[in-house]
Amino acid sequence: MSSPAITTVVKMMESLPVDVQDQVADHLREYINELQDEIQWSKSFERTQQKLVAAAQRAKQEIAEGCETVT
Repeated sequence: MSSPAITTVVKMMESLPVDVQDQVADHLREYINELQDEIQWSKSFERTQQKLVAAAQRAKQEIAEGCETVT
């Protein structure tokens, strides 16, 4: 079951010469791979975002405490 957008793109591609279809398919594969990589990075960042925020807060607190003991 393809979406209407996919059906439209397939019809558009089918109207092209075979060698151009191959070029478009290659570009789409590259683009989809890049999108999948971006999705993975986003998911990974979402999973670790709270830990990063907590680490930054701890670092900020440690720096503040270090400045207090120096003065």
